[in-house]
Amino acid sequence: MVVLYHCVSARSFRPLWMLEELGAPYELRMLPFPPRALQRSYLEINPLGTIPYLIDGETRMTESAAICQYLAERFDPDNLHGLAVRPHEPGFGAWLNGLHQGEATLTFPQTIVLRYARFEPDERKLPQAAEDYTRWFLARLRGIDAVLQQQDFLSAGRFTAADISVGYALMLANKLGLAAQFPAAVAAYWQRLQQREAFGRALVAQHDAALAQGVSPQDASVD
Repeated sequence: MVVLYHCVSARSFRPLWMLEELGAPYELRMLPFPPRALQRSYLEINPLGTIPYLIDGETRMTESAAICQYLAERFDPDNLHGLAVRPHEPGFGAWLNGLHQGEATLTFPQTIVLRYARFEPDERKLPQAAEDYTRWFLARLRGIDAVLQQQDFLSAGRFTAADISVGYALMLANKLGLAAQFPAAVAAYWQRLQQREAFGRALVAQHDAALAQGVSPQDASVD
């Protein structure tokens, strides 16, 4: 069974959501955020101290978008759920682009905002950096918005792992209070994503697992 190390609503929400979409069996191990500071024993499992951390037999993975791609191949080789886009399909390039854009282009600037607006002590906070990277993130939504003005999802005319990757970036932005600044097509897309049953199940799964394992169900990575 897959084991996923997870903090509430952190990047590891991507593979959690993916597992729920696939209906794949998994064990969810909750950690306080940041685990490298608040649960030092975790460094013996993942020397980076980061989440997600996925264990599947001999496989060990730390990159959330890559884990989503892995899970699609591992648990749905015939692509019955349609979460992957195959090389012969129209939209394969758009799928790969969206899968990695969610992390590299959209989540990255938000980590700067989180660090220099929330995590650092007051004497190390950098309001200008936080403001600049907020603008950067919002500007990067223009490309997503252009696609979504023409179609409901990012690639191949259906919901895929690319939407999970980008959807998490929007989830994080929403928690940072940025949803009111989403372009219209992005805002409507974010509403569609939240209506997915697997998204709701993932929220419930992390909440229940946190309570059962003695971890706060509140999102310390943002709050």
